[in-house]
Amino acid sequence: NRLHATDVTSSSFRLMWPKFLSQETGYYSLEYAPAADPARKRTQQVSGAHTSLVLSNLVPETTYEVALVPESNVHYFPPQTTRVTTLAEEISPVQVLISESGPYSFQVSWAPVLDSVASYQLLYGPLPGNSVKVLEVDGKHNSTVVEHLAPNTTYLVTVTAIYRSGKKKSLSAKACTQEGERGE
Repeated sequence: NRLHATDVTSSSFRLMWPKFLSQETGYYSLEYAPAADPARKRTQQVSGAHTSLVLSNLVPETTYEVALVPESNVHYFPPQTTRVTTLAEEISPVQVLISESGPYSFQVSWAPVLDSVASYQLLYGPLPGNSVKVLEVDGKHNSTVVEHLAPNTTYLVTVTAIYRSGKKKSLSAKACTQEGERGE
């Protein structure tokens, strides 16, 4: 029953600890740093009322040394320490779905949406052919509508996740537009 981590992802984890203090008796000083780089230590003050906290914006595949120091004005509590290793960066996107396809547009959606992704890049162009257009999509979004397409045409759509770390991962899917209305 001591300081430990749960909900570990590639860029965050939740720390849980026993109730040493209360709002009245003090606060916690939380220090954490990559084990390999203690100079990058960060410190955070946490109210005595808390028994958990999420740390985010962490580096994937990194072991963090975490120390929780109960700063009590009543009792002395020894610092609680733990080591937590973040997960490897998730592979993304794992699926690309094409929906609501019409003669001149279709919707592209993808999953999963990850905190570690800064933005998505959509490349699309008719097959066969090498004219490719690019759409940039904010990392918080998981779908977009591609417009101004040619009817009855097969397109190759590639979704590239651009991670905050600079890494990129791509996945492609094919999409067909519907036949245009007669008499156009």
